[in-house]
Amino acid sequence: MSLVKEQLAARIEKHIEALSHFTATPGKGTTRLTYSPEDLQARNYIKGKMKEIGLEVTEDGLGNIFGKLEGTLEDAPSVLIGSHFDSVPNGGSYDGPAGVVAGLEVAALFAENNVKPKYPLEVIAMVEEEGSRFGGGLMGSRGITGLMSETEFFKLADRDGVLAKDAMEKIGLDPSLPKQRDPKTIKAFLELHIEQGPILEEKGIPIGVVEAIVGLTQLEVTVKGQAGHAGTTPMDRRSDALAAAAAIIAGLSGLAEAEGEGSVLTVGRLNVFPNGANVIPDKVVFSVDIRSGKEEHVLNMVEKVKERIGSYDGGGIQTSVEQPLYMKPKAMNEEILTLFKEKSAQLNIPYCPINSGAGHDAMVLSDFTDVGMLFIPSRNGLSHCPEEWSDSKDIAKAVEIFYEAAKKLTEAE
Repeated sequence: MSLVKEQLAARIEKHIEALSHFTATPGKGTTRLTYSPEDLQARNYIKGKMKEIGLEVTEDGLGNIFGKLEGTLEDAPSVLIGSHFDSVPNGGSYDGPAGVVAGLEVAALFAENNVKPKYPLEVIAMVEEEGSRFGGGLMGSRGITGLMSETEFFKLADRDGVLAKDAMEKIGLDPSLPKQRDPKTIKAFLELHIEQGPILEEKGIPIGVVEAIVGLTQLEVTVKGQAGHAGTTPMDRRSDALAAAAAIIAGLSGLAEAEGEGSVLTVGRLNVFPNGANVIPDKVVFSVDIRSGKEEHVLNMVEKVKERIGSYDGGGIQTSVEQPLYMKPKAMNEEILTLFKEKSAQLNIPYCPINSGAGHDAMVLSDFTDVGMLFIPSRNGLSHCPEEWSDSKDIAKAVEIFYEAAKKLTEAE
């Protein structure tokens, strides 16, 4: 590895390490929820680095961050590079930030090498991709593309009832700023992400060129019953919301197994009310995450899940289902795929085609612009946990590919 490449990897590692300190759970992984104090710390760091590179920094009405290197063409659309910087609770340091850091380093290479683009280059750091605070996920990219309306945003609240707009204002952001971006201002979007699976590591290949992203939906299920005293209410007189929810959940994984072809279903969040040890639960709210490479499987599973849930209505139990997020399977842009493969070969960086089983901002933006995505290996395939780790040398390889691809896409001189 050359000295220049070693220096690039070292800079990347320094960025990742710095961002990892902005967590609400020190020593127990990265917890950086949208519009939290940790969000503010991370965004100040990212904006500071953008300014050091010489980028023009702005934020929109969602808190998405943009760092722009102007091009020589007037009013030309930008090539965007970046990812998100929020996290799941007790997550890792690489999911999201690796892609933001890659964008920063591509812009830094443009500046250091005095590269003058015709089309602007923009580094983008997006909010609430994970949906850990306000639910649904992919909020930053959905807002940019208009898939989430202004009205919907102003109604968003976290599980404590805090409105998103109030949380924004608390850390000094302005929710009245424009959120949706004119698609004509975006020429392409490039995103680097950790694989979050074992394939690249097992193959010993540092780069995965993503060809398609899985379709996914998230359901929010509410089961209502009747609260009562745990000691004085006979078993045959109970309308136990948790018992009903548990029975529903117990049969859900079998629906995915029956669907087959890699279809998956996960119940990942469950809230019990009033959550007292000596009180029969009167309400349970839980999430159902459904994913498949084929849209027909996603739709089939949604229908079967709803049928199962509805079958528990009666006997004092009432159920309801909301669907805050639905994304079709998305193919990446063929021309950018070819460009990535060409540049990887020219740089002598091994790569392989790969599909994504996780949702990403790239899938949202793919309906509005040309999108390309690269994966780097995840150690032991782990993600969304404190043990999440990827090699900064692999991130550096992806940055090299992005740099060469971005020069072509911006038609830099």
